[in-house]
Amino acid sequence: MREFNAGYNFFEGMSADQIMAAQSPTAGWETESRAFRPAGSADLPPRWADFRDPMDALGARFRQRMNEAQREAANPRLSREEHDAIQLLGLPADADRAALRRRYSELVRKYHPDRNGGDRSFETRLGAVVEAYQLLRKSKAFA
Repeated sequence: MREFNAGYNFFEGMSADQIMAAQSPTAGWETESRAFRPAGSADLPPRWADFRDPMDALGARFRQRMNEAQREAANPRLSREEHDAIQLLGLPADADRAALRRRYSELVRKYHPDRNGGDRSFETRLGAVVEAYQLLRKSKAFA
């Protein structure tokens, strides 16, 4: 292999003009690219259109994203983070400040180690609840 590579000359048999053209920074870019789809053709279904999803892995994620988009469209005064916080707290989209406070109190009582017999496995969840409440409490939507 080494002998072949040592004896190989890409430019062998080329004129000086051809060598200059081959070494140009734009060499190879002047060719026309092929059309991706013939003009006037209808959209064809993707190759995986017959994919079966028996565990509903793709469909469930699609429906979740659609539901999130519908919630955001229904209540545009909230940011995405605020929508996520409302969902984490399990509040309806039309909740007011009193409902926010009540739900926060319920979840703190549920997840706090002093209230659930010292079970510290819910500390992460409690931190997320507190963070979501702090975000929503300062939101203009709950002012």
